[in-house]
Amino acid sequence: MRLADFIESDLNGLIDDWAKYALVISQEGANLSQAQLRDSAPQILSAIAADMRSMQSAAQQEAKSRRCEGGAQPGFDQVAYLHAEERLAQGFGMNDVVAEFRALRATVLRRWQKTSPGGAEAFQEMIRFNEAIDQMLSESVRRYAQQTRRIGDLFAGVLAHDLRSPLGAILNSAQLLLLDEGLSASSLRAAARVQRGSIRMKEMIDDLLVFTRGRLGDTLPVSLAPQDMGRICSDAVDEVRASYPDAVIRLDLTGDLRGTWDGTRIGQMIVNLLVNGVRYGSGEVAVEAVGRDENVTVVVSNEGNPIPERALPTLFDPMTRASLHNREGTAAGMGLGLYICRCIANAHHGAIGVKSTGHGTSFTIRIPRSPSISS
Repeated sequence: MRLADFIESDLNGLIDDWAKYALVISQEGANLSQAQLRDSAPQILSAIAADMRSMQSAAQQEAKSRRCEGGAQPGFDQVAYLHAEERLAQGFGMNDVVAEFRALRATVLRRWQKTSPGGAEAFQEMIRFNEAIDQMLSESVRRYAQQTRRIGDLFAGVLAHDLRSPLGAILNSAQLLLLDEGLSASSLRAAARVQRGSIRMKEMIDDLLVFTRGRLGDTLPVSLAPQDMGRICSDAVDEVRASYPDAVIRLDLTGDLRGTWDGTRIGQMIVNLLVNGVRYGSGEVAVEAVGRDENVTVVVSNEGNPIPERALPTLFDPMTRASLHNREGTAAGMGLGLYICRCIANAHHGAIGVKSTGHGTSFTIRIPRSPSISS
C-alpha cells in the first residue's frame, strides 16, 4: 500500500495517537478538550497525503527543499499556519509543536512499516513523506515565531503608549517644582534630576514606540513641511553641546539645504548620530551637510577606533548595542538609536549607511529634497 493511501485509510488511528501525545505535552491544568487536541490534525495529514500524490519533477522537489514558490500544493502552508496559531492560543510552546511533528512522523512510519512494500518504491515514498512533513513543520514553526513576536511587539507598543500619560504628569510636576521659589537648593537639585530622568525616559519610550511600529509593519509617521537642513543640523549640535559641554563638534554647511521634511524626525536622527559619536568616539565629531541637485547629504563622523567588520551587517538592527563597536563605555537604553535613524531615513525615502576605518567612523544620510510622502 502506498504511504499516501495508508495515511488516509488509517486517518482516525493516526489522529488518536496525535491527540494522546498532545495531551501529554500540553500545559498542566490546561483542560483542553479532545476536539482542541485533535484540532488541525485531519487537515495536516490530508494535506501531506495530497502533496505526496501530486506529480513532482526534480525541479519541483528542489524548489520544495529550498522553500521556493511552487514547491507544494496550494493551501499547504495555510494548514501549518492554522495549527501553529491554535497551539499558541492553547499555551503550547514552540518546542512542543516541534515534538508533536516528531511524534507524528514516527507514528506514521512505524504503523506504515507493518504493511509497506520493500525496495526502492518504499524508499521514495519515505522521501516524499519526509519532504512534506518537514515543510509542514517548518511553516508551522515559522508562523508560531511570527505570531509570538507580534504579540510581544503589541505588548511593548501598548505599554510604551500607556506609560506616556503618567510620565507626562511627572514631567509637568517637576517643571512646577523648579519654578517654586520657596524650595531649598537641595530640593531644586532633586527636582532637576527628576526632570532630566523623565526626559530621558520619554526619549526611550518614544524610541520604543517607533521600534514596535516598525516591527508591526507600520510606516513611521512623518509630518512634512518646508525645512532648512542647516538650521536642523545647527540646532542638533546645540542640543548635544548642552548635554556634553566637553564635546568638540564641528559643523560645515554647503550648498542649498532647503527641502520638505519632518524637521523633528530629522533632528532626532542627527542628534542620535552625534550622541553616538560623542559617547563612543574620541576627539572631534563633525557634521557636514551638502545640498546638491535633488538630494541633501548629511555626514556625521568621529575619530576613534573602528567598528569591527563583523558588527557592520547588523549595526542598524534593533537591540544592537554600541558596545559592539569595540569602544569604551556602555550603551544607554536598549540599543534602538541606529535603528530609529534607519526608520527616519526610510520614512523620507532616503538611506543611511556607515563606513568605519582606522581613522574613524562616518554615517552618511542621503534624502531627497521633496519626498513624495502623504503625511
